[in-house]
Amino acid sequence: MILRADIAIIGAGIAGLAHAYAAAKRGNRVVLFERNLRAVGASIRNFGLVWPIGVPETLVDRALYGRNVWLDIASKAGFGCNPNGSLLLAYHADERDVLSEFSTTERAGRTGCKLLTPAEVIEKGPAVRSVGLLGGLWSPAELTIDPREAIENIPRWLAREYDVQLRYSTTITGITMPLIETLAETWRIDRVYVCSGADFEMLYPAVFAASGITKCKLQMMRTGPQPNAWRLGLTLGAGLSLARYETFAACASLAELKNRLERELPVYLQYGVHVLLSQNDAGEVSIGDSHEDGATIDPFDKETINQLILRYLATFAHVPSLEMAERWQGVYPKLASHTEFIARPESNVTIVCDTAGLGMTLSFGLAEENLQH
Repeated sequence: MILRADIAIIGAGIAGLAHAYAAAKRGNRVVLFERNLRAVGASIRNFGLVWPIGVPETLVDRALYGRNVWLDIASKAGFGCNPNGSLLLAYHADERDVLSEFSTTERAGRTGCKLLTPAEVIEKGPAVRSVGLLGGLWSPAELTIDPREAIENIPRWLAREYDVQLRYSTTITGITMPLIETLAETWRIDRVYVCSGADFEMLYPAVFAASGITKCKLQMMRTGPQPNAWRLGLTLGAGLSLARYETFAACASLAELKNRLERELPVYLQYGVHVLLSQNDAGEVSIGDSHEDGATIDPFDKETINQLILRYLATFAHVPSLEMAERWQGVYPKLASHTEFIARPESNVTIVCDTAGLGMTLSFGLAEENLQH
């Protein structure tokens, strides 16, 4: 028997779930395929940040759209979503100059960013290290979720609310439109969105080979719940993050900051380390991360990198307990100078791949754009 759906989504990470949502709310019959028992890729191996402050200027509207979707579906799907915002901190004059310059831009005004004095920073973020603090940039747009909770609960909600058919532990063995084959079923489909990250190589190896995609490995850590119900409040970052995100690339003052980092912290730049601090509703604190690129990812984590992260964390934040409950690596596809890869290898099949590690922030907006075409 051949089963029938309007749209098939391959991959149940955040990109797949976003496309399933965008398709289902339009009244389409949707089937969602995931080869694992649950999604275990990059979508659950991150800070859980919806991070508009970190996206390029051209993608701010997409990020803000996604923010609104997260806020709308969190209670419906049954996961926490904290609109806590973020603070980026300055402990050097060049860091303060970058934040000051950025705070005068149209983008900063549109997204509610505000330059704060040291006293204002401490009032808003009591976990911030006060010694040497020169100020900070407050951004109200950021959200914090637990990605593991969200990625588990959203598909169940899609099934309840929109009758999305869920096929977990199901590997696609072939696509010959309009048919999709699995080991147990054949589906007749009008449109397919392949949202399986770099694993689309298995279905379309020639497309992957020509894409220029490589892979990026990051290292992260998470504490257990903090003692005495301690709360971090906002997500925190500092000078290394200013050099990392394209957000600040247009600031003329950034060159001086980067020059100092190259002189003083070359090993951090070598491993692509910048440090963010977030906390979920359970009180667990996520800390990271690093960035190492390669076609084949080394499965062995470097404890040197973890120690670099913790050492830099101590320069701008106080956390009551840094006893780690978990350490892990994330791997996401990367494409230089592009935040996503989209290809149409055959009629009515679209490959969608986040290539900047911003899937939690941009996927809902990207899915909306794709479903409009």
